[in-house]
Amino acid sequence: MNLILSDRPLSLPLPESWQLVDLSALKISPCVGCFGCWVKTPGRCVIRDDAVTVYPLIAQSGRILYVTRVRFGCYDVTMKRMLERAIPVQQAFLRLHEGETHHVQRNVLPKEAVFVAYGADTPEERALFERLVAHNALNMSFTSHRIVFVSEEEVENTVAKEVSAWETI
Repeated sequence: MNLILSDRPLSLPLPESWQLVDLSALKISPCVGCFGCWVKTPGRCVIRDDAVTVYPLIAQSGRILYVTRVRFGCYDVTMKRMLERAIPVQQAFLRLHEGETHHVQRNVLPKEAVFVAYGADTPEERALFERLVAHNALNMSFTSHRIVFVSEEEVENTVAKEVSAWETI
């Protein structure tokens, strides 16, 4: 399965092999850091909201296209909240990966990721976001990742091009 996680509505036709999740339309509460997903209900968040339907999709996807506004070199609130709530796809156990300590994944497919990032106006903000995504890619065991910085007006066309490129592979 291919997945698009977007922090804003997108209106474009998608092939059957793609699923679009508009995070802005969902109720996703902040992670409270209780670690219940590791201790009380392993692999399942104890907060019962829309996030529990999204993180299994992340785990089952071989390709993910993240569409996110960049604020101060970081994901904007909507995407950040979802990424924090996706912690049940990881186990509490640690491993060494490329010389760094990272969590063991819980039944997660290896995946390619593309980040369509809009709103990063300065070279410094882009560089900070690139570092953040690189660290997240290691933690999430991405087989590959890249970032495409675009203006807000270019988001839909860029997403369409990325989906089309993956469909031809």
